[in-house]
Amino acid sequence: MSRPLPLHRGVSGMRNLSNSNDFWDSEVKDKTEKEDLDRNRASDQSYLSLRFPFRLLCPDNSPSKYGITENGFASDPFSVGSPRSRHKLTVLFLKLSLVVIVILALTGSFWWTLSISTLSRGHIFHGYRRLQEQLVLDLWDIGELSLGASRMKEIDFCPEESENHIPCFNISENLALGYSDGSEYDRQCGQGSRQSCLVLPPVNYKIPLRWPTGRDVIWVANVKITGQEVFTSGSLTKRMMMLEEEQISFRSASLMFDGVEDYSHQIAEMIGLRNESNFIQAGVRTILDIGCGYGSFGAHLFSKQLLTMCIANYESSGSQVQLTLERGLPAMIGSFNSKQLPYPSLSFDMLHCARCGIDWDEKDGIFLIEVDRVLKPGGYFVWTSPLTNVQSFLRNKEKQKRWNFVRDFAENLCWELMSQQEETVLWKKTSKKNCYNSRKPGSGPPICSKGQDVESPYYRPLQNCIGGTHSRRWLPIEERPIWPSRSNLNKNELALYGLHSEELNEDTTDSRTAVRNYWSLLSPLIFSDHPKRPGDEDPSPPYNMLRNVLDMNARYGGLNAALLEAGKSVWVLNVVPTSGPNYLPLILDRGYVGVLHDWCEAFPTYPRTYDMVHADGLLSLETSQHRRCTMLDLFTEIDRLLRPEVLQLSCQLSIRAYFSSFYGYLTVSKPMTRPFKWFLSFCQLLLCSNM
Repeated sequence: MSRPLPLHRGVSGMRNLSNSNDFWDSEVKDKTEKEDLDRNRASDQSYLSLRFPFRLLCPDNSPSKYGITENGFASDPFSVGSPRSRHKLTVLFLKLSLVVIVILALTGSFWWTLSISTLSRGHIFHGYRRLQEQLVLDLWDIGELSLGASRMKEIDFCPEESENHIPCFNISENLALGYSDGSEYDRQCGQGSRQSCLVLPPVNYKIPLRWPTGRDVIWVANVKITGQEVFTSGSLTKRMMMLEEEQISFRSASLMFDGVEDYSHQIAEMIGLRNESNFIQAGVRTILDIGCGYGSFGAHLFSKQLLTMCIANYESSGSQVQLTLERGLPAMIGSFNSKQLPYPSLSFDMLHCARCGIDWDEKDGIFLIEVDRVLKPGGYFVWTSPLTNVQSFLRNKEKQKRWNFVRDFAENLCWELMSQQEETVLWKKTSKKNCYNSRKPGSGPPICSKGQDVESPYYRPLQNCIGGTHSRRWLPIEERPIWPSRSNLNKNELALYGLHSEELNEDTTDSRTAVRNYWSLLSPLIFSDHPKRPGDEDPSPPYNMLRNVLDMNARYGGLNAALLEAGKSVWVLNVVPTSGPNYLPLILDRGYVGVLHDWCEAFPTYPRTYDMVHADGLLSLETSQHRRCTMLDLFTEIDRLLRPEVLQLSCQLSIRAYFSSFYGYLTVSKPMTRPFKWFLSFCQLLLCSNM
């Protein structure tokens, strides 16, 4: 009896055997192929991985190596039709695509590297070394912050009598050192003038009222002047009145109190304009108000798109600057009793002095020379004083003598006397340089030499010569684009400042991004009484709690431009550090206000005067200068400048300049109790989180 043939299932399916030899040969062959398959699966899979994409594009109709037949009893484990194989195929495509991209990128990088000249490679190398060194300095300062409580204990609170103190201004000490004739009011920042303690707010300090109410009504407890001092401070009391013994009200728009609207209208008519709304068309955008009182003139012009910077002497009691800043208006302590102002030559379109307390006829007219230096060609000088009243000359020969000196000296400065009405006189600075050479020999001050004519002096002694004539920025205000076109400079205009349009565009783009991010973070705070949904327009005042911004490292004024472009109702004081590149002339020519400052010294303003402080790039810039001051010194000064409680600090960290991952914004509310630990803790947290 013959043995039944077994039914074999292998990779060849079912066979119809003709004889036993064929059967055993087939069995041995199948067994051998199976062993070979197990042994070489890894190599076969690798081979198929490379072959399979091409099989998809070019299908192979030949019989499968693994025995796929027309019977369909067995299937290829790498069959295209299965879900698993499709997944593997997708992964293979992605891997191949990635390899191709990397190869192309490396090839492009290689050719780009070859195209760089030897000089370019040197610049890149030196720039990289500079960034490395700067990063080490920043990380060193970060390490100081990370020491934590042991360092924080070194910062103590200032005594209560220092709540309105400003370092570098101490009249009693200056008098003891022999300063006199007005120089005792000047800024004297010597060794040890930095304040190493935290200034506490007054006990009864109250959050300022929202704009525009806060512009016209302030809390008496927030400033140094008392209600009694307001009423006994002379004719300026006509600008003010008390409300319930806790508030001071500035009636800047009421004819009953100071008539500032009629006064500004009068100045416009003296220039030949219809009213103050036409100042912009006449080329006037920025005004320096000397001895500004309480800022009523600037407050009125603010609504006309005119930016008025108030400067006044430091006062031991009842400061004009402090009151003006408390109203949310531009102001800073400034005096040219013996030193030049920290503004570049040819900075302002108009200078205004209404009973500002300066005797222009003293010191051989040197104060008028400083006015001429900071005034743009074709700009205006407005002086209101009882000394200019013609009727008083008949009764007082001394007044007539003083007036004649000022009038003749202004003529020798090539100023044109345009109009004189009652107590107000208006001059126009010449637009032509050749006027100075056409003067009679020996008449008036000489022109400064190139060595004397420093474009951006920093509290340099007053010069008895005419400055600004060597500047390439000598351009009459009538020939400048009117505001707001003035803020957008073309390629040729930027060349005057050694700047390329690409640099300005990059700064503008970065600032726009920063403003969007800042406003997103700040909106829940500054619009706390008017909730704002993402994407909604900003609510109009009085809901906006943010009125002024101090940009500690303004560069080209990009933050100022971005805020205006976004329609934010704030003004910016652009500060250019003396330790970095000086683009302050560019900032002022764009129609903004700004000042030079050394941030290792105290800023010339009272405590609690800014709603937001912006410090992009400042920390690395200042702490790298031979370590004259530390990051802790800068933070102490920032704390002094910020308003308490609802007032924010936005700190765009300087490390962004090195690596984009080291980038962040810090937006916190400064508590009214002022523990300094909040500041260091937030900065440390932000730095660590971004590293």
